[in-house]
Amino acid sequence: MTNDAKGGRPVADADDKITRDDIEDKFRQLTGDVDDKAESAKTTALTIGAVVAVAVVLGVFLFGRSRGRKKTTVVEVRRF
Repeated sequence: MTNDAKGGRPVADADDKITRDDIEDKFRQLTGDVDDKAESAKTTALTIGAVVAVAVVLGVFLFGRSRGRKKTTVVEVRRF
């Protein structure tokens, strides 16, 4: 095998055969990279989802609290 001048990738000579093992190795390499990136994206998405969920719960709590203060009836008792 020789190296291509542009990309530095190995170029197969005329007598080199691509075997099933070569294809399987390359496939495993590619799927391994995809699995790593998917795991990273999953972790990031889970973190963002947790932050959004906490923000929504906090927002609902504060909104309900302020609304409750506005609708609270104040009873004033006076004695004569």
